[in-house]
Amino acid sequence: MLKQLRRKMNQISQQQEDKENVHSDELIHLKQSIIFRELARNNEAIAKIYKLHKNRDISIRNLTIGGSGVKACIVFLTPIVNGEIIERSIIKPLITNTDRNKEIEMLIINQSIKKISTFKEVLLEVNKGSTVLFIDNCSIAFSMETAQVKARNIEKAETEVILKGPKEAFTENVDDNISLIRKKFRTESLINESITVSKKNNDEVYILYLEDVVNEELLENVKKSLQSFEVDVIQNIGILEQYIEDREKSIFPTTLYTEKPDRAASFIQDGYIVLLMHSSPACLVLPATFWAFFHTPDEHYLRFLFGNFTRALRGMAIFIALFTSAIYISITNYHAQMIPPDLLLAISSTRERVPFPAFIEILIMEIAFELIREAGLRVPNPIGPTIGIVGALILGQAAVEANVISPLVIIVVALSGLSSFAVSDISFNFAIRIIRFIFIIAAGILGIYGMVVIFVMGLSYMVSIRSFGVPYLAPMTPRYKASQDTVFRKILQNERWRPGFLKPKDLEKKGDTT
Repeated sequence: MLKQLRRKMNQISQQQEDKENVHSDELIHLKQSIIFRELARNNEAIAKIYKLHKNRDISIRNLTIGGSGVKACIVFLTPIVNGEIIERSIIKPLITNTDRNKEIEMLIINQSIKKISTFKEVLLEVNKGSTVLFIDNCSIAFSMETAQVKARNIEKAETEVILKGPKEAFTENVDDNISLIRKKFRTESLINESITVSKKNNDEVYILYLEDVVNEELLENVKKSLQSFEVDVIQNIGILEQYIEDREKSIFPTTLYTEKPDRAASFIQDGYIVLLMHSSPACLVLPATFWAFFHTPDEHYLRFLFGNFTRALRGMAIFIALFTSAIYISITNYHAQMIPPDLLLAISSTRERVPFPAFIEILIMEIAFELIREAGLRVPNPIGPTIGIVGALILGQAAVEANVISPLVIIVVALSGLSSFAVSDISFNFAIRIIRFIFIIAAGILGIYGMVVIFVMGLSYMVSIRSFGVPYLAPMTPRYKASQDTVFRKILQNERWRPGFLKPKDLEKKGDTT
């Protein structure tokens, strides 16, 4: 009896699977077919594809074209369209005119219209917020742009804070982002191409560049990279960045992430390529070298001396962030003879009651600093800075009073951690923080000799990195005479050349370089 019951249940489940497979094959075939002439069949196809019986977002509105008696229907996704535009510019002209041909002409005048002939095109248009019009006895449909996606207003940049220059930042609306860049170019050579990079979601990437400047070989490399991977969904520029980078496991970033339109425009002027996507409040700049991460957005808005002063401070901050803790470990553990006797006695007296070696002390406080930083970022904004400051003060004071950490270690770690904040780029900042721990471990094992070994290995690795064919340390190595903007910048009047490593069509530039 049980065997018969199991056999029957298996038969039922197999029949259900067969039905689902048949239904799935039917939908795939339907999506790839051309539009039917009969309005009823088109309605039925849309209802099947979008599961009209349980999908509240899809709307199919049947209507009659004026006094002509011709049946028609419009299809759209309710949450992402502008209902007022549909009523005013599509439905009202359709039901008031008596001639179908005059109606279509009127729609063309009032609305940007696109002719489509397959259901694949229909789905693509509907999914991005357009309204599609089907007419009875017509094998062509008409798509009209009616998208209205809710997005926040243009605000200040959050991660790239500047003192001088434009404050506006990208938003999640790609059309607004493109307009923010395009308004800075009064030339017809700014090109905006789009490439679909996902199969199921049809996510688009917008490629912006100057046609009379960009290197064609570089442009083709970027396009091939965008078309090389097969994935169902890529909804954000941060996800795209991980797909197109040359070395996925590299600690150094090879694409520049920026949320400032003026910075993106300055890179485009130099021959770089900018990528934008929907729902992404930032863009990617390709290719990216080490010096692009070292520079900040507002340095060219400052006067020559002021801009170079900030670069000198940033270079010093990077050195302190990378080496201070490691040098302290190396000197106290292996090279005490390098310290003056009075300073050595002072350090020894502060560490007299501390039970841990210097390496463990530094490691504990560096990890604690990173935990406080992460906690300050994740908690709500009103209390985030308070938790960071109060947490650091309380932990530091308590650790010193409990003789767990020496006061000098607190100073060293605080100086190292605060210096890391001078690096504004998120990816490069993470690289500096991780490399700091590598130097600390090397110093704990071999002292300064270990630091030198890691430093040489790191430089050798950086020399081997390429970003879309461009050497990572260019224009310092390999050396390019054109646009040697590395540690210090030149006077604006002398910055006459675009980066030579990009091999742009027009190497000389004139005017604004920001």
